[in-house]
Amino acid sequence: MALARRLRLLSLAARLLLAPRRDLMVRGPNEPLPVVRIPRALQRRQEERQSGQRSPPRPVLVRPGPLLISARRPELNQPARLTLGPWEPAPLASRGWRNRRAHGDRFSIERAQHEAPALRNLSPKGSFTDLGLELRVLSALREAAPEVVRPTTVQSSTIPPLLRGRHMLCAAETGSGKTLGYVLPLLQRLLGQPSLDPCRIPAPRGLVLVPSRELAEQVRAVAQPLGNSLGLQVRELGGGHGMSRIRLQLSKQPPADILVATPGALWKALKTQLVSLEQLSFLVLDEADTLLDESFLELVDYILEGSHIAEGPADLKDPFNPKAQLVLVGATFPKGVGQLLSKVASLDSLTTVTSDKLHCIMPHVRQTFMRLKGTEKVTGLVQILKQHDRAYRTGPAGTVLVFCNCSSTVNWLGYILDDHKIQHLRLQGQMPASMRAGIFQSFQKGSRDILLCTDIASRGLDSTQVELVINYDFPLTLQDYIHRAGRVGRVGSEVPGTVVSFVTHPWDVSLVQKIELAARRRRSLPGLGSSSVTEPSHQQTLLQQAYI
Repeated sequence: MALARRLRLLSLAARLLLAPRRDLMVRGPNEPLPVVRIPRALQRRQEERQSGQRSPPRPVLVRPGPLLISARRPELNQPARLTLGPWEPAPLASRGWRNRRAHGDRFSIERAQHEAPALRNLSPKGSFTDLGLELRVLSALREAAPEVVRPTTVQSSTIPPLLRGRHMLCAAETGSGKTLGYVLPLLQRLLGQPSLDPCRIPAPRGLVLVPSRELAEQVRAVAQPLGNSLGLQVRELGGGHGMSRIRLQLSKQPPADILVATPGALWKALKTQLVSLEQLSFLVLDEADTLLDESFLELVDYILEGSHIAEGPADLKDPFNPKAQLVLVGATFPKGVGQLLSKVASLDSLTTVTSDKLHCIMPHVRQTFMRLKGTEKVTGLVQILKQHDRAYRTGPAGTVLVFCNCSSTVNWLGYILDDHKIQHLRLQGQMPASMRAGIFQSFQKGSRDILLCTDIASRGLDSTQVELVINYDFPLTLQDYIHRAGRVGRVGSEVPGTVVSFVTHPWDVSLVQKIELAARRRRSLPGLGSSSVTEPSHQQTLLQQAYI
């Protein structure tokens, strides 16, 4: 029985083994045999392995003319005259940057124009006189800032509505002259009001709220020379020094007509009744997108509740019952501003001034992105700084800002630059106020050419001498990238601006791809939605601004 079963298994195996041969023998000699097709790419690769030589690279078609995107691989270049449609696939140079093999790759967004968008398409006959400013304000401007001859696009659009008493929400690119755009109407408004009976505690008539002490110093430096020429006192109230310093700042005589303050210091002064907002007639939130962030929102809400905000221009006509005119300015359109304004003022009295291409890549600044390993960043930074130092010695060059994401990185990187004998300054939020005081001012005056800093130096600070911005740590949001890149190419800059960004992490690659795609399609950056105030009754658009 067992022997019969083994014989059947052997016969079955023999039949299976001989079946293909019998099938071939049944076929006629003229019948074609089955063909196995090998892909050409696999054949080419096999031939290259056997020969030991690679085929020459295919020629790349290079189109003449300037480039909008210049990549390390020429086939990914994009001419400046080419614009990709919204549904047209974009050959991103950063598409494969999540792979480790992409280390060492780079691409640049080239300059599409040479002058700042805020100065483009302006009439050569335009002047501050045409905006409705009084002669004494114009004479103070000529005395304090003789280099300011013509108003920028933002100033031409913001000053007339502010002089008419409108509440203002202005979102425009960094370095476009927004500070002077609200300081001049503020001064003229205070000049037209009679001085009320002095209060037992200081009661400023104008208040400018800013997110940092460095920005408070800068705004005070802009407004104080103008105020001195007009007989108005401008004071600064910065935090970080304790209550004794706040009392000393507010006790100076004569009392301040205009107070430039940070939210924390002003909140302490209001809580301890060292200052009053009863006579306030002009309130400015500078860098409103930062002030309306969660870190400041509770303090700003308290300050707004203590201010008497006017419902409309009609409430501003009574000089003996002062009401405040509200102005919000920033480089990005703040979210949730509609809900905040609805608590203190009527949205019908709001004038919105914004650019036609808000949140777009700046067209007059070259922006380079380098894919590096984390261990290569220090070497790349030192090499760039030494090249800039050699260029500075041989010819005119501007200063350098190096941005890091945290204070510890600033300190650690400073020690490394000290080892390389590279002189620099450091500015970060964990420094004591006594150390932070005057660091950015000394950098502006040229005591050092390199400043290591966190995002504390990316909001609103005037940096017309900065030529190069290096993102040692890539910013965490697109909004932070806009503010950092806005430190170069500002109105009044004498040097062309360049931004160099080190890209190391996968989340950095995601943001870079969004920036590159927006540049190739000449559109605004995604994820920076406009405010909830989408249909104000009075809205202006700065059509003169030309972005890429």
